[in-house]
Order: sequence, then C-alpha cells, then structure tokens
Amino acid sequence: MMDKINDLLESRNILAQQVIASYEPLVKDIIASQSKDVNQISSILDFMLDFCFDDNILLLYRKLCRYLYDIDQETTAYYINAYRELWDEEGKQFENNKKDVV
Repeated sequence: MMDKINDLLESRNILAQQVIASYEPLVKDIIASQSKDVNQISSILDFMLDFCFDDNILLLYRKLCRYLYDIDQETTAYYINAYRELWDEEGKQFENNKKDVV
C-alpha cells in the first residue's frame, strides 16, 4: 500500500514539473506582451490551481495573479479565494475556528 502511495506522489511531482515547464513560458509571455486577455489568463490560472501544491507553480500562480490585479481586481480576488479554499490549510483552520466562536 505504501509503495502505491509513494508511486502516486512521485507521479504527481513529475506531472507538476511538466506543468511548470509548459506554463512558465506562457506566463512570461503574457506579462512581457502586457496582454489584457482576461479569458486567456483565467484559463491558465484555472489549470495551474490544481498544481499549487508545488511551490514553484504556486509562485508562478501568484505572479500571474499580481499581474491580473491591475487588469481585473474582481477576477483576481476570485483566484486568490479559489487558492485559499483548495490549498490554504491555515485559512481553513482559521475559518473552522471562526465558526466555533460564532
């Protein structure tokens, strides 16, 4: 059982490396070209969100969110909250504690 779990984790990490190799040039191109295409940026953020367990992808995700902020603050807030709901354990812990207090 542990071998299967380790294999899954290794596969996940390999896939994350492939994602960073594929999406890093796209993010750099969007920023360098000063693209304002919110749909394209959103599509990239949607895909990267699933891989934000990886620190390098998270950094790239945050970089694109910072860029998007000057274009569309509402969409940026959506992606920040989506990250928090999916990956931010401290935020989840805070929300759980807040419910207990209220």
